[in-house]
This record gives sequence, structure tokens and C-alpha cells, in this order.
Amino acid sequence: MKAMLEAGVHFGHQTRRWNPKMSRFIFGERNNIHIIDLQKTVKELKKAYQWIKEQAAEGKTILLVGTKKQAQDVIKGEADRVGMPYVAEKWLGGMLTNYSTVRKSLARLEELETWEKDGVFRVLSKKEVSRLTKEMTKMRRNLTGIRGLNRLPDALFIVDPAEEEMAVSEARKLHIPIVAICDTNCDPDVIDHPVPGNDDAARSIKLFVSIISEAINEGRQEFEAKKAAKSVEGAEAAMAASGASADQAAAAEAMLAEENAQGDTSVVQGTERAAEAESKVG
Repeated sequence: MKAMLEAGVHFGHQTRRWNPKMSRFIFGERNNIHIIDLQKTVKELKKAYQWIKEQAAEGKTILLVGTKKQAQDVIKGEADRVGMPYVAEKWLGGMLTNYSTVRKSLARLEELETWEKDGVFRVLSKKEVSRLTKEMTKMRRNLTGIRGLNRLPDALFIVDPAEEEMAVSEARKLHIPIVAICDTNCDPDVIDHPVPGNDDAARSIKLFVSIISEAINEGRQEFEAKKAAKSVEGAEAAMAASGASADQAAAAEAMLAEENAQGDTSVVQGTERAAEAESKVG
């Protein structure tokens, strides 16, 4: 809680800008500023941490969203650190609800980058190169964070859901669960796992994002450990099956050898009986 106090997590918005639905998380007010109850922040953050960790431990994808200036760098950095997609520049309408179009835009970006790499730009006019370069730059800025997102995310973590209203709306339409840092001007009822806290101060945002990212990191480590254990089990099963097959082959070979030996004995005995019969006839 000391770190939260130092980061200013408890400072909400001006009292005139509040959302009454946040009242259950508000401790009081000071100088016309709402003060968030940090005990409730800790309680909700622990629940969100555990939930996020469980999702990551199941191999699920969590999209980190924070487009306000003070959130951009930490969202990018932490998402890259834990290997999750992010949106830090601009939420494009339909990023979730019209995902097929977003995939087409990503394919277009890859196409332009291939043209640039293969020297196609060198044979085009300066005007055309300028147009394509601007198009590519814009798409890189807006889409880089989701380039590895091959399907819809399993959950969203949002800094300031009031600011990211479009992301919240699209996720709710698709029943994608949301964890969000909710300041006193937010509506916590549209968030599955609201965590009350200052979503404007850079230090507060950094604290929250780093904590949630650590939950993701712990969950991913569990997921990778389980996956590695399954691989070892599979290899051991394959080796055991291979050993059983070898034993079966050896047994079959021994049986065949025994049958051949018995066959040879029968031939010898038959030859001896034939010779004996012939001598009697003679």
C-alpha cells in the first residue's frame, strides 16, 4: 500500500466529475478531489491478479490497451516483455467486432514491407512511393502491437475504460472479459474485474501495468512448465512404446527361430524314417 500512496493511486478526479457508480470504492474527498479507498484497491487488485494469472496459465491471450500519452510507453514495454499484444496508439473502430478487416490491413502492411524490401519502391514514381510510405507508416503505428494476434483475444486489460470506451463496447459485444483500472469518473458496472485507482498519473499507471504484467508472466511460466512436462511425458510414452515393440519383435523372432528349428527336426526325422522304410523294402 505504501507504493500505491507514493504513486498517488488514491487520488481520483474532481468531485463534480465523478460517476456515482464508483461510490463503493471512494473513501472520501479532499479539496474537491475524491479519495479512493486503497484497501478496496488492494482487494480488487489481488482478485484481478489471480484471475489474469489463471488465464495466462491456460495459454490464453490478453490484449493490453492504453492509448493515453502517459500509458503508451509502459503498455508497449510490458506487453513486449510478457509476449502479449497491445494497442497503445489508437483504437481502430472494429478492431474486435470487424477483426477480419483488421487482418486484411495487417496483410496489406506485410505486402508493402515486402515491396520495400524487394526493391519495388525503386521502380515507382516519387509520388507513389511517398503515398505508400505514408500508408505503411500509419499502419505500423496503429497495428504493430497486434501483428502477432492471429485470433480474437481471450481478455482485455484496459487503462482508463472511460477513455477506451470503444474498446470496452466491442469487448462487451463479443463477451470478452475485461480487467480495467477505473478512476472515479468510470462506470465499473461495464467492467468484469474493475480495479479502483488513479488512471491519469504516470506513476500510478506504471505501477498497475507492471503488476498485471507480472501476473501474466507468472501464468505464462506455469503454462510453459505444463507444456514442457507434457512433452516429456509424451517422449517417455513413445520410448516405452518403442521398447515394448522391440520386446515384441524379439519374442516374435524367437518364436520364428523355434518354429524353424522344429521344422528342421521334422525334416531330419522324416528323412530317417524314409531311409529306414527303404532298407526294409530292400
